[in-house]
Amino acid sequence: MATGIVSVAAQLLVMPVVARALLVVNAVAYAVLWILTLARAALHPHAVARDFVSHARAPGFFTVVAGTCVLGVQLVVVRPWPAAAAALWVFAAGLYVALIYTIFFVLIVRREKPALTRALGGGWLIAIVATEAVSILGAHVHASFPVAGRAILFAALCLWLLGGILYVWIMGFIFHRMLFLPMEPADMQPTHWVDAGAVAISTLAGVTLMENAALDPLLGRLAPLLEGLTLLFWVTATWWIPMLVLFGLWRHGLRRVPLRYEVELWSLVFPLGMYTVCSFELAAAIEMPALHAIAGVFVYAALGAWTATFAGLIRTLLGRRA
Repeated sequence: MATGIVSVAAQLLVMPVVARALLVVNAVAYAVLWILTLARAALHPHAVARDFVSHARAPGFFTVVAGTCVLGVQLVVVRPWPAAAAALWVFAAGLYVALIYTIFFVLIVRREKPALTRALGGGWLIAIVATEAVSILGAHVHASFPVAGRAILFAALCLWLLGGILYVWIMGFIFHRMLFLPMEPADMQPTHWVDAGAVAISTLAGVTLMENAALDPLLGRLAPLLEGLTLLFWVTATWWIPMLVLFGLWRHGLRRVPLRYEVELWSLVFPLGMYTVCSFELAAAIEMPALHAIAGVFVYAALGAWTATFAGLIRTLLGRRA
């Protein structure tokens, strides 16, 4: 997810060499992660089953959907390969339907449930990221399906709206937990950056639908709604970013939590890349060139965060081998 969207950001900000290099990295990482995931499922099925019914860990399965769709978007924007992108969308859409109903059903009917302070965090918003990712890729590849193209655009619209209402539902609980219940440094994990990333990807999904409004009568009639809600999502993402920076300063500066590599740091990279892309695309959609300047700054923040996190990953892997 993080590598893919930073690659797209680099392509839009005229860094094609960087974008293509990250596409190669992402394709390799995607294959490796699938191999590791399937190996874990085969060798440790009980551990996977426990994760699937865990309120804290189950939402992480939505990264499979989101990562697949972000790779698909790379194959539209960075190195156009529409057939592969369309195939990835079909695969991701099937996974999404299976996961969204299975995970929510299992967690709802489970008799033993944890307290909000133990299980609720920014990782839950990956469900919104996955929803909007399927919407975005569907809107990009609908032309590859001549018979079902308009139905896919309608599905993309429905998923965009669903992602918005899911954000309202889930973020309401997260904000309540942050504002009215005690927060310790351990509670403010990097996954809270998805608080911003989820509305940033909702912004991009809205812009992608706006770009298709001329091709579909329904989208054309809904153009004012698309523009208004998309701007609302962007403003929300923009509000979150300084707040999340303050949380980081509080956690690592005032409370002295060491800043070291952890897998969750990729949750910080993704929102920076997504905010860059959505700001760049929104600038053209609403004819507000000033937003290009925001994208021009954030692309370097995203690349810097990706480089530092990737270096931390390599250092950790080499340290374990030693």
